[in-house]
Amino acid sequence: MATKLFLLLAVCVLPVIVSANRQPFQIVGQVYCDACRAGFETTKCSYIHGARVKIECKDRNSMRLKYSVGAVTDATGTYNISVEDDHQDQICYVRLVSSPIKSCAVQDTRRNTATVILTHSNGAISNIHPANAMGFLQDKPAAGCQELLLSLLRDA
Repeated sequence: MATKLFLLLAVCVLPVIVSANRQPFQIVGQVYCDACRAGFETTKCSYIHGARVKIECKDRNSMRLKYSVGAVTDATGTYNISVEDDHQDQICYVRLVSSPIKSCAVQDTRRNTATVILTHSNGAISNIHPANAMGFLQDKPAAGCQELLLSLLRDA
């Protein structure tokens, strides 16, 4: 009898205690200006202070928006978004919203979203989840970009 009671308590109470001790997710990433319009980060890129991003989570079946929270990048082009809830059954991603730099405000469609996992059920140990860097394209390539890209091709 005591064993059954212990098992019942363990099954009912332990998950509540464990989930109560979980810290919020911290989604961390950077936003850059692609000065060479290369589609990836190069030494000519700069990181954007004041860029707006947001996390959106959608229902896996209906694709209806279930959660959304925004953030602004700091002086290093870094955002850090705190997410309290577990979004196990949802598809979540960070996406670019806007750039404060007029000459670098067009989103690179190849690098304008980053998938993020917002669940503890996948065995993740850390609550800090890095997201891939996302970028805006500079209106015109900066000086020296052609040489830089050619040197990258030679090194490949």
